Amino acid sequence: MTAKYTRAQHKQYLEMTDSIGRCWVEIFRGDTDFYSAAYWDLLTEIWRSDKPVRKTDALRYMKAIKSAHTASKYVESSLKRGFLIETDNPEDARSKLLSLSADMRQRLDCFFDEAVGSLRRATRTINEIGPSPEAP
Repeated sequence: MTAKYTRAQHKQYLEMTDSIGRCWVEIFRGDTDFYSAAYWDLLTEIWRSDKPVRKTDALRYMKAIKSAHTASKYVESSLKRGFLIETDNPEDARSKLLSLSADMRQRLDCFFDEAVGSLRRATRTINEIGPSPEAP
């Protein structure tokens, strides 16, 4: 299989992902403990939902974590840091709901603004660098 894009275009993609990674760490104020796919899965899926989610569902959001016990540690860490808020589920007293704190929702909104900006800049640069197999 031959590459569709040039090495320079591939490098531009890596620069974009590096930029997004740096932005992700910035929302945690430089705390690299949260530079993890588990936190990415957990927090972005809760952000995506726009409403509180059942805690058991949130545990399954972390795709690389197979153990509910281990996934619970990530949730507990997020609760302790104030990234998530846990409330009783009014529809089911046996379960809890998780939602993003207002501060974390705002941080993620800013993160996504930066990420989309990085994506748009990278796309322009990739197009300027060289041939695009999608061009007619």
